[in-house]
Amino acid sequence: MEGIKVIAFDADDTLWINEPYFQEAEKKFCSLLEDYLPHHSISQELFKTEIQNLQLYGYGVKGFMLSMVETAIRVSLHTVSPVIIEKAISYGKELLDRPIELLKGVEDVLHELKDKYRLVIATKGDLLDQERKLKKSGLSHYFHHIEIMSDKQEGDYRKLLRHLDIQPSQFLMLGNSLKSDILPVLAIGGHAIHIPYHITWSHETIEQKVEHEQFRQMERISDIIPLLSPS
Repeated sequence: MEGIKVIAFDADDTLWINEPYFQEAEKKFCSLLEDYLPHHSISQELFKTEIQNLQLYGYGVKGFMLSMVETAIRVSLHTVSPVIIEKAISYGKELLDRPIELLKGVEDVLHELKDKYRLVIATKGDLLDQERKLKKSGLSHYFHHIEIMSDKQEGDYRKLLRHLDIQPSQFLMLGNSLKSDILPVLAIGGHAIHIPYHITWSHETIEQKVEHEQFRQMERISDIIPLLSPS
């Protein structure tokens, strides 16, 4: 880890809770449409719609809301009532209004590292929603830069590194998604630490085992302190 100048943190399910709220909303949505299909089938149809819509809407609550509406119309063969559509939209609005619950140890870690490294947020999703969550979190003062990305591919990280004016070897990414936070960073020569979260959206899961000299996996975010800020 010698030579690290910038530490980037994913936001959702790395700094604060996110995916459990989406799964809760999805369960309520599936219950709304149980007259048309079983819960697991509605869930599969919603996921299919979300993936098809990623190129149009990107990641975040608003795309999720539109995908719920589209799924309801499709599985009901255009017979779904306006009341169900209205409820689906309300589930999305509830997500947008959720309080931010920080994960254990997050603020202690940021406080410990803020004077030793440049800290940044590198997260993907809807701009307004992510800005709202960051403001509610009370964490913004710890970060030198906030990067809200439409996606997290190798090119997106290269663009971030150019903006930060650093080499890949000087960059460390921390996050809960191997697919988005780890593999692209390793591919461009950066360092990455995977901090798993107990719930992961299926689109972010991968089967492969990651083996790389610049990769580490830790159980919780506080485990990075002995590595990055040894006493």
